[in-house]
Amino acid sequence: MTQEPSQSEISDADIERQVRRLHQFSVYRRWLFAGICWITLGTFSIWALRDRVALGLEHFTWALVRYSIIYDPIPALSLGFCVGITTAILVWQSYNILFGFSPEYRRHLEKQVRRIRNLGNRHPLWKRICQ
Repeated sequence: MTQEPSQSEISDADIERQVRRLHQFSVYRRWLFAGICWITLGTFSIWALRDRVALGLEHFTWALVRYSIIYDPIPALSLGFCVGITTAILVWQSYNILFGFSPEYRRHLEKQVRRIRNLGNRHPLWKRICQ
């Protein structure tokens, strides 16, 4: 078993690389959650609303939208949840791309990296983040 470097031997470049890996893992995890939501809830919602969607494609009115939401609230809320989650992830990721990480988010990631490094290979993300 190899000796791990102590905290003083870890360079800023290593920490930065590990923070980026952890952020990338977080992005993948969020998109995976959104995909699972669309596959499960989105499919169920669109299937439950298929008659109204077909009618809306022919003759769209806001009355049809209100009627669908009032008389089929579960599929409407499920579809709204999927759209909301997707929008939230897009806004979050766009903000990080355009403006970089906020100081609080960077501190949070660095704290998680330190926790992963302290636990070593006992942490499930250690191989993905630190190697």
